[in-house]
Amino acid sequence: MNSVKKVIITIVVVILVAAFGVSAFLVGNYLLEGKQQQDQYDQLAQIKENATNQTRPTVPQTTGGESETTAPTETTEATEPGILESYQELYEMNPDLVGWIQIDGTKLDYPVMQTPDEKGYYLYKDFYKNQSERGSIFAWEEADLNEPSDNITLFGHNMADGTMFAALNAYTRKETWENNSLIFFDTLTEYHTYKIFAVFKTSANVGEGFSYHQFVDAASEAEFDEFVNTCKELAFYDTGVTPKYGDKLICLSTCEYTLNNGRLVVAAVRIA
Repeated sequence: MNSVKKVIITIVVVILVAAFGVSAFLVGNYLLEGKQQQDQYDQLAQIKENATNQTRPTVPQTTGGESETTAPTETTEATEPGILESYQELYEMNPDLVGWIQIDGTKLDYPVMQTPDEKGYYLYKDFYKNQSERGSIFAWEEADLNEPSDNITLFGHNMADGTMFAALNAYTRKETWENNSLIFFDTLTEYHTYKIFAVFKTSANVGEGFSYHQFVDAASEAEFDEFVNTCKELAFYDTGVTPKYGDKLICLSTCEYTLNNGRLVVAAVRIA
């Protein structure tokens, strides 16, 4: 009997060691891929920084208590027809590039991709179109970034290592918004600054939740106001910021794990 027990114990130990080894390999591979891709994005950001002498328009960081959005200021446009110097080289590297998004003080500092004819192409593709668990930040296919649409939804994975759209998790707390409420989202031709007006979660299941991403262009002022009011009603807290008809919006969307097929959304209005 003791011999049988020893054999069973040995088998269990071997299985546990093997399972630990596989787990360690998977974790190591995940971390290595994450570092490699973050290094890649850091290099792209450096190309962007090195490519221009232009200066982004500055917008003061303000705290809560605002009842209206700040009037937009003049944007900095390209000195030559078409693309800003900041993004010319990156666009030549991959013409699916449509912009760049950044939140100061976070890892969120990435190119934004869009493929109008191929839905979700960059969900699991990096900037170079290689297969990637982290994918890329990409814009809803039906949104027009140049016109632009009344609302542009950007999608990104909620990665455990804090990359991609993981920084959005902190905005479920009002304290984070009070300290850092601005999002910098450039198109290829203009620099723009947005202020967060609502942070909420919802289900992405068909027939459930709020289909925020499907709101692209308002057919009327009433439709625009309904969208804004729904965002604010679902919000974790009141920011005191209420966009008005004619304002331009973005929604940053990532996975949320307290709901079935949940989504965390950070909605912001252009202020510059």
